[in-house]
Amino acid sequence: MSDLVFDAVRVHYGHRRHGLTAVDGASLTVPSGQVVGLVGESGSGKSTLARAAVGLAPLTAGRVLLGGTDVRQLRRGRRPLQMVFQDPYSSLDPRMSIGDSIAEAIPRQAGRGAAERRAEVVRLLEQVHLAPDRAALLPGQLSGGQRQRVALARALAGRPQVVIADEITSALDVSVQGTVLNLVRDVQRRLRLSMLFISHNLAVVRYLSDQVAVMYLGRIVETGPTEEVLADPRHPYTRELLAALPGRPGRSSFLQNAEDDAPGLGEAADPHHPPPGCRYHPRCPVGPLVHADRGICRTDDPAEGAVSRAHRSACHFAPAADLTYPTPLRGDSTL
Repeated sequence: MSDLVFDAVRVHYGHRRHGLTAVDGASLTVPSGQVVGLVGESGSGKSTLARAAVGLAPLTAGRVLLGGTDVRQLRRGRRPLQMVFQDPYSSLDPRMSIGDSIAEAIPRQAGRGAAERRAEVVRLLEQVHLAPDRAALLPGQLSGGQRQRVALARALAGRPQVVIADEITSALDVSVQGTVLNLVRDVQRRLRLSMLFISHNLAVVRYLSDQVAVMYLGRIVETGPTEEVLADPRHPYTRELLAALPGRPGRSSFLQNAEDDAPGLGEAADPHHPPPGCRYHPRCPVGPLVHADRGICRTDDPAEGAVSRAHRSACHFAPAADLTYPTPLRGDSTL
């Protein structure tokens, strides 16, 4: 098993002046055998970062490393990274049987004959709690939850070191989401897989993840152990995400000094023209729109000093990493 490392990854689409930088200098580590939950609003760059890891989005700068090796340099035929996509309806060929779809993902260098490959398909179906007789069915004959299980089995067919799961429950009925999440957690623990789990649902992230990373407008703004970050977030964006959850109590003490007309969670800035300095400052409830003496947020990038702050928070006014203080969100059972 090896760490998956995103090293200052940048993904830019289009021309330099008129294009879009979907991911801008994102650095993140998925430790071996652990689950890292990646959260953020739609358009924050989460899926683009995932697609960059598996070669579906071109890197403009930076590297994605697996065990210290650039994933672009892995020998042809190896599939140490596998991705499970959000939509189970479009991730499988509707004209191909379930068994053939899974068999297609088994590496050819495994040297298995037809009988062995059929046996491997049966094993993989059982691993995701599907009956072997499902192998003869077409995707259209399965429910959404069953199709997502097949997609997971297909990812496992390559014997990956890392699985990237991109919003894999958001397209499913609420009644089956829990079943799929339990399956994912069981498979990850049993096989000791490393996993990057992308979701906008903080409750799901807390359930599955050992660590959590928060992404905003193409950048990682906070990262750390899940319970620590969710109990005591140090970036105002993370705290606003938590405060926006249904049934959540009012704003934390970190935000108590914000004025009643503070911007809060309005719409994100235009990703084609991100603001200078801290990208969150135009909507930050504790930033320069509320505190006139915090002009540094408009001019200086807080990511440069993040390593010295708690949870590597990209906020000029987050406490240093060696400071501790009361944590008003700890013990909250609403997530």
